[in-house]
Amino acid sequence: MSNMDKMKKMSEEITKIFHEHHKKTMQPKIKVTNPYSGQSAMLTEEENKLYLSIKLAELEERYDIMQKQLSKFSRMNVSAYMTLLD
Repeated sequence: MSNMDKMKKMSEEITKIFHEHHKKTMQPKIKVTNPYSGQSAMLTEEENKLYLSIKLAELEERYDIMQKQLSKFSRMNVSAYMTLLD
């Protein structure tokens, strides 16, 4: 394999890695505001669904479920957890 072929293959691999990373990191974000502090955080769709589920469990006084979801959310997005739920 010539050097030119090696460079072309390497370029294709780098492009593939970039596109995969871009898909994972460039998800649309949803702005959520803490009703008590007024501070906001940007959440992915998955994080937003979990946040809403936490707030619903809180309203329904289902604290065992809420605690499990809080634990998961805190591992997903520490900064948003501290802003919105801590």
